Amino acid sequence: MSARSKARKRALDVLFAADVRGESAVEALDAAITAGERPTNDYTETLVRGVVEHQQRIDELLAAHSEGWTLERMPAVDRNVLRLGVFELLYADDVPDPVAISEAMALVRDLSTDESPTFVNGVLGTILRNKTAL
Repeated sequence: MSARSKARKRALDVLFAADVRGESAVEALDAAITAGERPTNDYTETLVRGVVEHQQRIDELLAAHSEGWTLERMPAVDRNVLRLGVFELLYADDVPDPVAISEAMALVRDLSTDESPTFVNGVLGTILRNKTAL
């Protein structure tokens, strides 16, 4: 597993835990850093802070492109993988779009339901196709 893949997994862990607990992901990340649990890769911090900074817009896009699913109804893993994927598609210029989608797919394949890869791929694919208009 590449360093960036590990960073994405760690960022997902932070985002997921904060989401389930109803707390700020940045505060959870900062608390982990203070407790000496600093992520081994700075990209984890970039992802968590970036998702939180752009979460309102990311969630608007997810709501608009997730046919038949509200954010609240999505499994928490899928919701947070999608947030990571959209952040990388729209705001991480150093990540090629196919890599962002492939990495999101790998996370849901390993951590979510059997239907999740198809759902996540469809949502991210739709956002990618509309990227220039967003």
